[in-house]
Amino acid sequence: MSKRNHWYDYLWVLTALYLALGFFNILFAWLGLLCFFIPLIMASTFGTKSYCSKYCGRGQLFELIGNSWKLSPKRDIPSWLRSHTFRYGFLLFFTAMFVNMLVSTYLVFTHAIYFHQTVSLLWTFDVPWHWAYGSGAQPWVAQFAFGFYSIMLTSSILGIITLLLFKPRSWCVYCPMGTITQLICRWKHRK
Repeated sequence: MSKRNHWYDYLWVLTALYLALGFFNILFAWLGLLCFFIPLIMASTFGTKSYCSKYCGRGQLFELIGNSWKLSPKRDIPSWLRSHTFRYGFLLFFTAMFVNMLVSTYLVFTHAIYFHQTVSLLWTFDVPWHWAYGSGAQPWVAQFAFGFYSIMLTSSILGIITLLLFKPRSWCVYCPMGTITQLICRWKHRK
């Protein structure tokens, strides 16, 4: 019997479109906030990780690349990658990078620093991305977009690396949003 497809089975298209649009116009990066707020709202409202298991376009994209394109060896991920220490440590690191992005945006807003038309890959390598900003927006708006796109692109690269080494949705094991929604669900059920 074949699996019946639902509308949410195609949300991977939105993830691919998001990454493509940000390549040509950085201001589309603001749409990525939906990937932050929707899982938090769903976890807070329903007390489940249904976003992660059903609606996450990034996880679906990794599954498509790994399974349909047969790029994943489908090996189990190592236990250290699943450990609480790594997951919460990565969440803290990811949060620090997010806060750093917000501080940079604020500093551009207050004119304390000039805005940078670069995307930081893996939080280390600044890649010029000037073609993607056609002006028109306030510099702080663009700075946030460059920073946010950096986070989204970096996490996508990490997800692709782990799917090439392990199972297709290995990223989901240590995804910061998945860890946060899991914490919200635990807190909600303890109440």
